[in-house]
Amino acid sequence: MKTYTNETDENMVFNIIVLAKQVPDTRNVGKDAMKADGTVNRAALPAIFNPEDLNALEQALDIKDRFPGSKITLLTMGPGRAADILREGLFRGADDGVLLTDRAFAGADTLATSYALSMAIRKIGKFDIIVAGRQAIDGDTAQVGPQVAEKLGIPQVTYAENIEKLQKGKITVKRRLDNGVEVVEAPLPVVLTVNGSARPCRPRNAKLLMKYKHAKTVTERQVQNLDYIDIYSSRPYLNLTEWSVEDVEADKVQCGLSGSPTKVKKIENVVFQAKESKQLTDDDYDIEELMKELIESHTIG
Repeated sequence: MKTYTNETDENMVFNIIVLAKQVPDTRNVGKDAMKADGTVNRAALPAIFNPEDLNALEQALDIKDRFPGSKITLLTMGPGRAADILREGLFRGADDGVLLTDRAFAGADTLATSYALSMAIRKIGKFDIIVAGRQAIDGDTAQVGPQVAEKLGIPQVTYAENIEKLQKGKITVKRRLDNGVEVVEAPLPVVLTVNGSARPCRPRNAKLLMKYKHAKTVTERQVQNLDYIDIYSSRPYLNLTEWSVEDVEADKVQCGLSGSPTKVKKIENVVFQAKESKQLTDDDYDIEELMKELIESHTIG
């Protein structure tokens, strides 16, 4: 159930940027998942919308529902096929999408990624709220959102689960932590990173799917079937923005591998298997002995 409330002007509008990432499905990691240079071989793995970024998108869509006229821009960095993420966002209610793509961005760690994203956000210009998933399943670092906030010099709220109130110049957010819940307040503009415990994202909208199914970046349009070329001049909303390093005026030294001090040494798929089992009765003695064993092994307590 939504607990979203507002205490002030219903006519306020907000500019929201959603940071999203196309990630390899880590449930299908095989022997070809890593390249010789230590980077992920994304071509060998199915690509999906990072799950917690979908939770973040839903928070943005909630704001748009509450404040009609608010605008949601989806921003992603990746190869050309990452445009699929932008279309997926449009199908669910986003207004615009920007693909940050360039060979110079390849191999970026969180430091280089946050730098590139922050430069793109500066180019986008006016914004009130930036939302992103807490972390991506291909890295689990939870660093990109906070690093973007630091590079932009604005406040951040991590582990967000719900936006409780949104007022002019101020936001109130519920955070889900390991040991409970807390409610915090922050000034706008702000960066929010959203937990997977937040509401799941709404499904695709059939009308939006039909509207944006031919949305393409300029690179995709270059190989587009000629039957559809004319629609991009008559329907400008189908033109997805595509930016390179030069477009966002980024320093190439701080991008990609050259700007990444973190190096991946190994990628593997870990499968947990039970090697031994113990059968218990409902006798109080058996349960008590199990609890002692778990405490002694530091499994609990």
